[in-house]
Amino acid sequence: MSEHPIEGLMITAMNSIQDMIDVNTIIGEPIETSNNIVIIPISKVSFGFAAGGSEFKGETIDEYTKRDKEEAIQYRLPFGGGSGAGVTINPIAFLVIQSNNVKLMPVNHTSSLDKLLDYMPDLIEKTNNMMNRCMQNKKEETQKILKEMQNKHDKSMKKEEEDKKAIEKKIEKEVEKVNKDEEYEFEYDETMEDE
Repeated sequence: MSEHPIEGLMITAMNSIQDMIDVNTIIGEPIETSNNIVIIPISKVSFGFAAGGSEFKGETIDEYTKRDKEEAIQYRLPFGGGSGAGVTINPIAFLVIQSNNVKLMPVNHTSSLDKLLDYMPDLIEKTNNMMNRCMQNKKEETQKILKEMQNKHDKSMKKEEEDKKAIEKKIEKEVEKVNKDEEYEFEYDETMEDE
């Protein structure tokens, strides 16, 4: 089977394009930041290819035989041709991976609503965190107030107990004092005995 020269040009151009474009061109190499966030660029790859050629007539009818890959190929000389290819790589989004969150950040937004919808999970998460913090602060304040009230109650109960003991001691002293002051003087009356 004889191969036409234009086929060789096309194969060479296509191989060059294949060498340029691989999966890492579309899904880029991950970039890790210092705070453990991984960013992966995602790109759109477009390429074009063109090839053309011409054989001349007239005095260039002689045939030329070439050995390529163990096959004999005949060309009519001269042949003129060329091929070209173009590749365009456009970033379209970034995949942002955090410790508990993965999100796709597009480069271009088609409308304000798209942009708002992209940031909605962040907004909800931040609102939730803020509400949790407020609830935690309220809980801590309530616990602090309850602890203060318990301490005041304990102090007042202790003071009452001390006051009660002080009053009891005072009463005991007064009773002892009264008992000492009221010693009965008993007069022995002999007349009572005679009777």
